[in-house]
Parts: sequence; C-alpha cells; structure tokens
Amino acid sequence: MLVFYALEDRSAVFVLAFGGASLAASAYAFLQGAWPFGVVELVWSGVALRCWWRRRSR
Repeated sequence: MLVFYALEDRSAVFVLAFGGASLAASAYAFLQGAWPFGVVELVWSGVALRCWWRRRSR
C-alpha cells in the first residue's frame, strides 16, 4: 500500500492499486475484529477510487 501511495503521481493505475490495497486491509481488519481500522481503510479506499475515477476521465 505504501509503495502504491508513493507512486500515485506516475499513473492512475497506482491510485487504483492503492484503493484495492486499502480495501483488502479493510476486509482484513473487519475479519480480525478491529472495526475502527476497517472503517478508516474503507474510507481511504473510497477516496482513492474517487481520485482514480477523476484522473481516468481527464
């Protein structure tokens, strides 16, 4: 996730990968019972997917 975040300026694909990694981290957190972290990661994945959608349409 950290690598994808660092490479976001290079391509929209890295923004999408960051969103996917955040979604995976959210699912893992919910499965472990750490729901506050799961909620935060879910929000981050939504933000990343929104940024990807905007960059894609430029």
